[in-house]
Amino acid sequence: MQEEGVTFQSPVDGQQLLLTPERSTQIQNDIGANIMMALDDVVSSVCEDHDRFQEATHRTLRWIDRCISAHKRPSEQALFGIIQGGLDPKLRDVCINGLKARGDKLPGYAIGGLAGGEEKSAFCKVVSQCTAALPPNKPRYVMGVGYPLDLVVCSALGADMYDCVYPSRTARFGTALVPEGVLRLKSSAMAKDYRPIDNECDCLVCKSYTRAHLHAKITKEPHAASLLTYHNIRFQMRLCQDMHQAIISQEFEAFVQAFIRRQYPYRNIPVWVREALELAKIDL
Repeated sequence: MQEEGVTFQSPVDGQQLLLTPERSTQIQNDIGANIMMALDDVVSSVCEDHDRFQEATHRTLRWIDRCISAHKRPSEQALFGIIQGGLDPKLRDVCINGLKARGDKLPGYAIGGLAGGEEKSAFCKVVSQCTAALPPNKPRYVMGVGYPLDLVVCSALGADMYDCVYPSRTARFGTALVPEGVLRLKSSAMAKDYRPIDNECDCLVCKSYTRAHLHAKITKEPHAASLLTYHNIRFQMRLCQDMHQAIISQEFEAFVQAFIRRQYPYRNIPVWVREALELAKIDL
């Protein structure tokens, strides 16, 4: 990492390559991305070097101006700024205010530097701080999230958008997402279970395959991971659609309460979930 840009090693030939804010923006312009992400200086949330967080926060603000200047199609492609600052509320405010000062040049914002091993309670406090301070008429995107529970909690805290490899990654290990949590299809208990993964799901996997069938395939055929990925992505899509509808119908609090009851039927709700939903003013 240097002021000019980020140096990385090519996976093709091992050559050292420099990615600058200008080059990053140009590539995204060229491929026609609907949403473009500004190049930022990100530090692991568990790093203990406060000076490094300060450096990254201020460099991210310097780089956003270079990205804005290099952006050739602002009327067609939305450039999002990324909020850095680690777990330090003051640094987060510095970055939030700096990005907001760029006005309409940034039609959306991303909350970066999280989901890297920090305490969940600290994660939620940062999300809450950022969403509360950002303009309500622009999308707020939490990067690298996440688990279904994270999607519900962060939506309650005011976030709008997410991305994560979790649905496909967990499928490769034979795990399917269900309203109660997860279903581990490699378990011997699945060998004679002839129900679909999820009775409520409308995906072709749930319509065509039983748990027992998938259990038999998951340790032998790579194809099975693709089937579980298909189901898991559909599960996340349905979850987001249901949240969207609950918000429109002004029934989101009831939706969250019902979701938590299914995830934790014995009321063993983690402290961080309770604290986060208190911030969101949702009673459990």
